[in-house]
Amino acid sequence: MTDGCVYVFDFSLVTMRYAQLVLTLLEPTSPTEAALAAADDISREQLHHLDLLDDGTATTLYEMSGNVDRVREITAADDALIDYQISAGTDRITVYAHFEPSEELTELLEFVRTSGLILDMPIEYTDDGRVRALVIGQADTFQAALANVPGTIDVELRQLGEYEPESERLYAQLTERQQETLLAALEVGYYRTPREATQRDVADYLDRSDGTVGEHLRKIEARILTAIAPQ
Repeated sequence: MTDGCVYVFDFSLVTMRYAQLVLTLLEPTSPTEAALAAADDISREQLHHLDLLDDGTATTLYEMSGNVDRVREITAADDALIDYQISAGTDRITVYAHFEPSEELTELLEFVRTSGLILDMPIEYTDDGRVRALVIGQADTFQAALANVPGTIDVELRQLGEYEPESERLYAQLTERQQETLLAALEVGYYRTPREATQRDVADYLDRSDGTVGEHLRKIEARILTAIAPQ
């Protein structure tokens, strides 16, 4: 692992495992990525697709929020973009991009392709600009793959366990702040019937603003309801 620690796992009892990883890209993957990360009026939310094509180019599908005009300005200035499309909704901006990847990103995508692991989408951006990913794989390939992560990224292992597609994946898709907010809401009784706490009670429990907690609760509910509702 690139954080200097050696992880030893016992995979003898379980064949399918999941790992929740928080990744820090040590080098920007593209000028667009660097500019989006630095923009104060843009928040990167999720990465729904990232793939290396046979010709060496890559495609990606971003979900973000904020100033759509600033997103258009950033993407238009990136010569590495072969093609892109921007779609703006009421509270979300979606960007499809076909681009020339950096050497570091190419190395990372080649690693994912050949590691025998499955990168579960979407990938979440954390509040501090890193990315949270859920990786799934067979027990006999998991440890070897994690030990050979490219040196261009720093890896922090957050969770490790037996893969359970519904409960584990849905919870892991929440950001760290959303997970904390959900657990706090459950603890104070916000979701009990009848309801025993208010949004203000959750905010006081976490020592955060009412508006911030309200935003997290709305995103949690939207994510869970979207996941369980018929498509």
